[in-house]
Amino acid sequence: MAVRDRRGIDRVERYNLRKMKSILALDPAWTATEPSGVALLHQTKDRWRCVALSPSYGQFVALAKGVPVDWTQAPVAGPPDVDALLSAAQTLLEGRTVDLVTVDMPVALDLIVKRRFADTEVSKKFGSKGCSTLSPSPDRPGEVGLNLTERFKELGFPVATTSTAVGTERVLAEVYPHPALLHLLKKDFRYKYKIGRANEYWPEKTPEERRRRIVKNWRKIIDALSEDIAKIDLPLPAKDAIETFASSHLKRFEDALDALICAWVGIKYFEGDCTAFGDSSAAIWIPPKGLDVAELPESE
Repeated sequence: MAVRDRRGIDRVERYNLRKMKSILALDPAWTATEPSGVALLHQTKDRWRCVALSPSYGQFVALAKGVPVDWTQAPVAGPPDVDALLSAAQTLLEGRTVDLVTVDMPVALDLIVKRRFADTEVSKKFGSKGCSTLSPSPDRPGEVGLNLTERFKELGFPVATTSTAVGTERVLAEVYPHPALLHLLKKDFRYKYKIGRANEYWPEKTPEERRRRIVKNWRKIIDALSEDIAKIDLPLPAKDAIETFASSHLKRFEDALDALICAWVGIKYFEGDCTAFGDSSAAIWIPPKGLDVAELPESE
């Protein structure tokens, strides 16, 4: 007979609850002058749950202090405080520690000063689908990326590379939302959801109609994410109020949504459903598993 505690949970169930995983996902700006989205997921018995979602580091930390996100206020920019982020996540997880950090920013074991092998490989695979990577430089992400990477390493989250087995816990895994969305939405080309590119997407439409289409596409992404993630609380503007929102105001929702996509890639990573593009210095993790990766020498 199973031995149960006062809450009616037996020892096996308690062990399983302790093994439930959590993901902290960051969509960092590559400079300290722009805000960055943050998402926190926790695994329940049958699916994942969104514990917290915010358009900036500061608002995420404030959530742990009981201050809800005010989506009408402009997010404050600034570099990431890794200690504060992990501490806030642990508070929001009711004392549990984070098991995986996913990040949409170049990270590596070596100093990043130019385009990496990982960037080249992703662009070769997904460039024809409109999902080439941006090229990092000594300044972007520069000190922002270096400080984030080093501090996570010091706190027990080293960068996951191609030498890292998929599903390994306690790592910093670089992800890339654009090709991930191809898999999530079953699309063949880069999805139109970036507010800053709305003019390029639909040059013949009015600004109001462009914003309306962007928000409509955001809702489609959230619907798809909701198949795996419960309790997503991203209060997008109502259809009849979108024309009152400037593009700069809408950007905060996009940043939070990108963080949520990064978190979803973390789910796929834990399920073993990701491919690592790169080498033993850096890797970009993209679902699904089994994607073709060129057999080329590692970058020097």
